[in-house]
Amino acid sequence: MKVTFYGHASLGIEVSGKHILVDPYISANPKAAHIDINTLKADFILITHAHGDHILDVEAIAKRTGAVIVSNYEIATHYGAKGFKNHPMNHGGSWSFDFGKLKYVNAVHSSTFPDGSNGGNPGGFVIEGEHKNIYIAGDTALTMDMKLIPMRTKLDLAILPIGDNFTMDVDDAIIASDFVACDKILGMHYDTFGYIEINHEEAIKKFFDKGKDLMLLEIGGYIEL
Repeated sequence: MKVTFYGHASLGIEVSGKHILVDPYISANPKAAHIDINTLKADFILITHAHGDHILDVEAIAKRTGAVIVSNYEIATHYGAKGFKNHPMNHGGSWSFDFGKLKYVNAVHSSTFPDGSNGGNPGGFVIEGEHKNIYIAGDTALTMDMKLIPMRTKLDLAILPIGDNFTMDVDDAIIASDFVACDKILGMHYDTFGYIEINHEEAIKKFFDKGKDLMLLEIGGYIEL
């Protein structure tokens, strides 16, 4: 499994020969100016919630690639009404796709489209691939529901927001990593704009002092599991 960071909360995941994009907000992010969305491959697009900084490039990419949009019922049917292929889910539900088993799990946040219309309830995803399992928290506060995840799935990577103000901060993300029983963390939702700027060295050290590995990738950088 290969995980690429495209800035903010945007990710690319390659698993079992399939390409997955998560929350594509790239073209309006100055920090990701070197990423051309017209070159990105996508068989599936996963959307955690409807905020503009998570859905901006969904339609452009889905139109070009024919990707299946996977999200909660409200978001999936929103795009379905526009003619896009979609797969609706809801909290606690799972489905076996070509790339593995996907579960839609709780997140504590809000979810409205930029025009104010209903984006359903926010969520995160657990992907169980052929060899590796990952948790994508989406935008969320620290929540006790995270403790449920390792009761069903042993994680190899947890992708957690760390920017504070709109989501958990670094200290809460450390607790979240305890809750999901995973010490290998990829940080996201930080530095994009002033509200969520962080001190990288301090964040990495805080995780290190707890025996954990926080990875803060350059935009376009990737890890392989």
